[in-house]
Amino acid sequence: MWCDERFNFQATFLQCLAKHVPNIYSAEMDPLVEKQEEMVQAAILYPLECYLFGEDPDVFLEKLQQSGTSQLCGKVFKGGETTYSCRDCAVDPTCVLCMDCFQNSIHKNHRYKMHSSTGGGFCDCGDTEAWKAGPLCTKHEPGASGSAKENSGCQLKEEIMEHSRRVFPSVIKYIVDMLVWEEEKELPPELVISREKVDSYYCVLFNDEHHSYDHVIYSLQRALGCELGEAQLHTTAIDKEGRRAVKAGHYASCQEVKEEIKRHSENVSQRPLHVEVLHADVMAHQKFALRLGSWLNKLMSYSSDFRQIFCQICLKEEAGSEKPCFISKLMLWDAKLHKGARKVLHELIFSSFFMEMEYKKLFAVEFVKYYKALQKEYISDDHDRVLSVTALSVQMFTVPTLARHLIEEQNVITTITETLLEVLPEYLDKNDKFNFQGYSQDKLNRVYAVIYDLRYVLVSKPTLWTDRLRVRFLEGFVSFLRILTCMQGMEEIKRQIGQHIEVDPDWEAAIAIQMQLKNILLMFQEWCACDEELLLKAYSECHKAVIRCSTNGRSREKTVFHLCGHTLESRPYRVSADPVSIHLPLSRTLAGLHVRLSKTGTISRLHEFVSPEEFQVELLVEYPLRCLVLVAQVVAEMWRRNGLSLISQVFYYQDVKCREEMYDKDIIMLQIGASLMDPNQFLLLILQRYELAEAFKKLKPTKDQDLIKQYNVLIEEMLQILIYVVGERYVPGVSNVTKEDVIMREIIHLLCIEPMAHSAITKSLPENENYETGLENVIDKVATFKKPGVSGHGVYELKDECLKEFNMFFYHYTKTQHSKAEHTQKKRRKQENRDEALPPPPPPDFSPAFSNVVRILNCDVMMHILRTILQRAVELETHLWTEAMIQMVLHLLSLGLLEEKQQLQKSPEEEVTFDFYHKATRMGSSALNAVSVLTLLEKLKRVPQLEAQKDTVSWILQMFDTVKRLREKSSLTTVAATSGSEATKVDETQSTQDKEKAERKRKAEAARLHRQKIMAQMSALQRNFIETHKLLYENTLEAQGKEDAVMEEESISSAIDYSRISLGPKRGPSVAEKEVLTCILCQEEQEVKLESAAMVLSACVQKSTALTQNRSRILEHSGDTLDPLFMHPDLPCGTHAGSCGHVMHAACWQKYFEAMQLNFRQRLHVEQIFDLENGEYLCPLCKSLCNTVIPIVPLQAQKINSEDAEAVAQILSLARWLEIIIARISGYSVKNAKGEKQNLPAFTNKGMGNSALEFNSILSFGVQSSAKYSNSIKEMLILFATTVYRVGLKVAPNEADYRIPMMTWSTCAFTVQCIENLLEAEGKPLFGSLQNRQHSGLKALVQFAAAQRTTSPQVLIQQHLIRLLGVLLPNFKVEDTPSLLEVDMFHILVGVVLSFPSLYWEDAVDLQPSSISSAYNHLYLFHLTTLAHITQIVVSSATESPSAQSYENSEEAHSAQAFCREVCQYTSGCFSQDIPGWLVWDCVKKGIMPYLRCAALFFHYMLGVSPPEDLLQVSEEGQFKALCSYLSLPTNLFLLFQEYRDTVNPLLQRWCADPMVLSCLKGKSIAVRYPRKRNSLIELPEDYSCLLNQASQFRCPRSSDDEQKHPVLCLFCGAMLCSQNTCCQELVNGEELGACTSHALQCGAGVCMFLKIRECKVVLIEGKTRGCLYPAPYLDEYGETDPGLKRGNPLHLCRERYRKLHLLWQQHCIIEEIARSQETNQIFFGFNWQLL
Repeated sequence: MWCDERFNFQATFLQCLAKHVPNIYSAEMDPLVEKQEEMVQAAILYPLECYLFGEDPDVFLEKLQQSGTSQLCGKVFKGGETTYSCRDCAVDPTCVLCMDCFQNSIHKNHRYKMHSSTGGGFCDCGDTEAWKAGPLCTKHEPGASGSAKENSGCQLKEEIMEHSRRVFPSVIKYIVDMLVWEEEKELPPELVISREKVDSYYCVLFNDEHHSYDHVIYSLQRALGCELGEAQLHTTAIDKEGRRAVKAGHYASCQEVKEEIKRHSENVSQRPLHVEVLHADVMAHQKFALRLGSWLNKLMSYSSDFRQIFCQICLKEEAGSEKPCFISKLMLWDAKLHKGARKVLHELIFSSFFMEMEYKKLFAVEFVKYYKALQKEYISDDHDRVLSVTALSVQMFTVPTLARHLIEEQNVITTITETLLEVLPEYLDKNDKFNFQGYSQDKLNRVYAVIYDLRYVLVSKPTLWTDRLRVRFLEGFVSFLRILTCMQGMEEIKRQIGQHIEVDPDWEAAIAIQMQLKNILLMFQEWCACDEELLLKAYSECHKAVIRCSTNGRSREKTVFHLCGHTLESRPYRVSADPVSIHLPLSRTLAGLHVRLSKTGTISRLHEFVSPEEFQVELLVEYPLRCLVLVAQVVAEMWRRNGLSLISQVFYYQDVKCREEMYDKDIIMLQIGASLMDPNQFLLLILQRYELAEAFKKLKPTKDQDLIKQYNVLIEEMLQILIYVVGERYVPGVSNVTKEDVIMREIIHLLCIEPMAHSAITKSLPENENYETGLENVIDKVATFKKPGVSGHGVYELKDECLKEFNMFFYHYTKTQHSKAEHTQKKRRKQENRDEALPPPPPPDFSPAFSNVVRILNCDVMMHILRTILQRAVELETHLWTEAMIQMVLHLLSLGLLEEKQQLQKSPEEEVTFDFYHKATRMGSSALNAVSVLTLLEKLKRVPQLEAQKDTVSWILQMFDTVKRLREKSSLTTVAATSGSEATKVDETQSTQDKEKAERKRKAEAARLHRQKIMAQMSALQRNFIETHKLLYENTLEAQGKEDAVMEEESISSAIDYSRISLGPKRGPSVAEKEVLTCILCQEEQEVKLESAAMVLSACVQKSTALTQNRSRILEHSGDTLDPLFMHPDLPCGTHAGSCGHVMHAACWQKYFEAMQLNFRQRLHVEQIFDLENGEYLCPLCKSLCNTVIPIVPLQAQKINSEDAEAVAQILSLARWLEIIIARISGYSVKNAKGEKQNLPAFTNKGMGNSALEFNSILSFGVQSSAKYSNSIKEMLILFATTVYRVGLKVAPNEADYRIPMMTWSTCAFTVQCIENLLEAEGKPLFGSLQNRQHSGLKALVQFAAAQRTTSPQVLIQQHLIRLLGVLLPNFKVEDTPSLLEVDMFHILVGVVLSFPSLYWEDAVDLQPSSISSAYNHLYLFHLTTLAHITQIVVSSATESPSAQSYENSEEAHSAQAFCREVCQYTSGCFSQDIPGWLVWDCVKKGIMPYLRCAALFFHYMLGVSPPEDLLQVSEEGQFKALCSYLSLPTNLFLLFQEYRDTVNPLLQRWCADPMVLSCLKGKSIAVRYPRKRNSLIELPEDYSCLLNQASQFRCPRSSDDEQKHPVLCLFCGAMLCSQNTCCQELVNGEELGACTSHALQCGAGVCMFLKIRECKVVLIEGKTRGCLYPAPYLDEYGETDPGLKRGNPLHLCRERYRKLHLLWQQHCIIEEIARSQETNQIFFGFNWQLL
């Protein structure tokens, strides 16, 4: 088609498109995507590719693919994808790797970070400028894909290059023209085929970020009159693609719809939706242009030559025209394109320009050329940043060489700062200062993007400076100073006097911009500091700017202020009356540059650039000082009427996020002032600004109490600032410290408050431009790490040797931190029996530029201040001074003495001009201060209120002595004269100190003895309490003493052997104890009796799949048709009843519950955690969620008379017992049949003899009258049984339903199985190790199950019994009896044992079996079930391969062999008899264990017979024997078959002949194997990045798009689901449920546990309405979890925590955990759990 060389390619190409495109994309309302794609390939792309490559495209591309890949990875990230960066090797934090490159790189073993991408980033693998080491992963290393071909194959043939130079321009021009096409009705003439125009239009709706999903759906429904589903489809498509045709038709009808949509979507606060009416052909061509874009995108990935040709064409400008080149055109049009088009365009830029370094540079130049226009477009656009072309800046500006090139050639810093100034003018006030009142948050967020760009350009400092770079950088810096000038003094405030401010002004925007600029300011200062010339020039520029800002409006006359013979002339200004601003970025930048001058030593040349006359230091200090005074006045509550906004600003001013460029720099500015001004002048200025001049003129300043309070706070604040000015020297440049020292000091002071977690320390340290705090490099020098337990997190504790660094007045402490740290440190010193003085640590020396600061300590004004305060403390009443003030004065004295001591130790005395000691021991000059500081200190010790400061005063007095001696040591002449008296004085102070120490020691010892004595008394009391309240402590029935007592009672010799057998004639006595319980609601005690009012336990009944053997089995959602009598051996879903063990009177509970209901009705608007309709409430004591109560039924104590037992034993064999039962049952059936034809079994035993006699013979072995329950107990029995039925079957309550007894037995059996399973899994003994709540709950449940029968009609119970017996006795011909392999035998056992007494029912009398009868009934029922279970095990599990060669010829093996022969015979050879006997025995023994353990628990709680000792500890062999003896079984279980041979063989024959058994043996069906496998949560990988890897490969089964989902992992079954997404919602019973909720119904019967992989959180959910978040079991190396991967440290599985989650599930505590969590954080109600 295009093979002719001569023709005009472009024209032909366009004709072809004009012909095909409108036909292909004709159906835009519901496009058939696959069909369209086929047509595009066939009609256009295939011929185009053939022309381009000159051969079959597939063959050619395959060749290209193999001829070598690019060294750059170039993967573009989607939103939510995991990215990795390496803290050791990345040049800056924007350098990231995709999952694949990371897994194959060296960084996997470094300190990496994981984060979720916001989308639109780019994998930097292969970019050598992004990494200090390991820039290539193994996949992208040269030679990874065959290096031999690399050089030859990669060059394309010249002919193909020629073709592509011809094809690309036409394709690109078409794409550009179509994307920027603005005509709605017409196409470009060259695309029109000369037929007449069809009236076919589309109404197209575009995406924006202002309207919510629901709003758009609503507007569409109203405008189009369509269904909800259709509107949802449209809206989803618009959100994904950016636009969608919502109506097709004539122009007029589309226009009408357009107006309608606009009308419905517009309201007061929102613009209408963007809608256009497009001609069908325009729409088609635009769509195809995007398809061509992705085709080009694919081509780019094949060859570098294609990329280069493409880039050349895109950058080529038309000769002589002003128009921008293709790529710039598209960039400038970007904000007008819809979402889908932008995505294609950006991907194209990524795959072409960014993969070729030289073109990336050219692209960056174009980008900067149009930077202002692009940013302005973005700021007025309404799409997210990810979708804007401006987001590409990070890819260019962070490349160091590129950034340098752009600064030198394109002057990018100036461009960015000017852009900022141009987009912010609307916020300038009349003085050209910013004022962000009434700002728009959205717009400012967009402005921050420009600030970020500045940060990216500055992120890596240049190593080589050229003259041009200096000039350009300085230009940029000066331009940036213009922004700072607009911020200097912005948003001034005035103190409100009289009335409170009406509306809090907006303060957030100004502080937020300050935060954004913090790192940029630091980076500018760092850049300047790289080069001496530059630093000096920048300093002088910044200085000029500050002076310009400070001299405005200074007309007032100066005032004069005198104190102690010094005077200060200054302009009158009062912070409390005049306007003041907290924003002073210019002054603070100057302070930063000044420190850097001092650090580099360049300060010596400063006079060349700024002459001393120009310097005007008072002006520089003025504004920062005002700011500090403002903070002090806020503390003194003078600005209370200015509202919260000021308090918030002051908070941020000192907070770690801002303080580096605010508070810290203001302190430095004061230090600069102190170093350059006369010290007395400096202090007078401070007193003046703090408005404290009057306070220090007289000893008693004023009578006004409020004013005194205010003065006191201001004096404290001022003293604190003075301490900081003199003492805070940990800034590189202020003294000779390094950054490490500074961080170490910060950490030490944080850890002096309390041990802290790694994340807490990180949060409290300032971050640098790379988001690093430098913590890891130094933390191990100062602290030791303590690992966490099962909950909580690891903490760092300060090493002891660092405690001496503690400075009580550390300038980054908040008030609370200060007092907490002081308290902690004093407490520690007390414990170590040391004095409580906390003097300052000796500070490092000031660097030369700041050395004059110390002079303010020993100047006259300072002495006057100190003296005045001390005098007030000694002479005046307490309200004129505060303890904090004295503490600070003492601290300043300590600093002065330390300074003098250090100077004296370094140089000879005559050179030391610092005379603090001299000044402090001299009398004051004025009459006011006619005492020396030293004398005042001596007196201070006697002030009673200052007891706490005594140690500090002693320390200072000692220091005075030390300094004095140092002074005297150097002038020996004076020493001789005074040495005698001095020496004695020193000895005295020494000896008094020793005395004090000894006294302290004595007191500590006395206190210790006193503590010991008290402890002894307490433990005696405790023992006494235990003696008197024995009952409480004998919760477990295994109380030793009881059993001994019982044995003494029974004088029969044989009783001792039997006492621990629970079944049969030798049954031991039940230990019946008197139970006295206390109601938690009314606190009254009551004994539990049958006839008294009911006591109940709060309980929670829930469905559970904790034991299921087959998770894929579909669970029934509604139980209307379910027959719960038989439990499948899979245990697919049972009902579990658990209790928290708290007891109430039934009546009290009912009152409590009604009160809750009433309370709830009155507070309708508050969402409740529990569902009162379904009987839920929180236990009044422990707040766990309950939904019913279990009545506490007392145990019926029963003794067996052994002689009677012997007698019965002679007659009642198993065969006889079976006959009697069958007679009784058939008797009943005859009776009932008279009334109605009933479907009851026809019995096989013919000739029953005397039927009436036989019918009653069951009564002849002993009966007794039934237990009589009080009405309230009966009520509660019915209530609990109904709840079990309602919850277990998910049906409406119905007290008369025939399934209630079945559910009772099933719940009882299932709960016992759960508890047995739990004990086994935890390796605990069967008895004696249950928690109290489990013990009392299980006991109540079993007793309830036994008693429930009395509340149902006996006929009903008999019917159930007959069906249950039908499984064991196949000669009952009961309909639909399940096969032996389809029932769980333990459920059968519980059912038959609990329903059996119904056979004793007579019309006239209420009877129940006597002890002996029931002993035999239990024994035979249990033996029958056990025989059936052994058969089950042999048939289903004895075919496994041998585990160990053991007991070859034991008796058991022989019996097993014999049994197998019989089974083989009855199954007509299906069961092979070759299996060795010992193997069968091994299988049976292992397989039957859980059943025996459950039976032992059940009979123990039902009958109360104490278990043998061996069951109170864990031992395999002993346990089996003990179980057999307790349950009256022979240890060789096969002997049962031999003992009852004649009776059992017919049964065995029937069991084996069951079709199900045969098909299982033939291998046609699969039966459950015994022992069943124990369920546990799925295996999780050790390293969290493996999970993220799995999640990144997860594709949602229901959606085709490649958008990232929220993958969640079910921890029960390991299924990966797509959560919180409309694609996977399901309709269940007419309700929309999210993927997790509907999965939970299947997998966990509504309760489930998921891991949200991208957020690293565990979600627990229950039902449709409840859920909570729970910490994931993954910890970083500091023992902390990382929800939301905010910190992004490598995470590893913590087995203990995962085990805890497992127990939460197996103990059925998930619901409880959810309720607890929802009660503590009720904010979660907004979340719709149903759609999870």
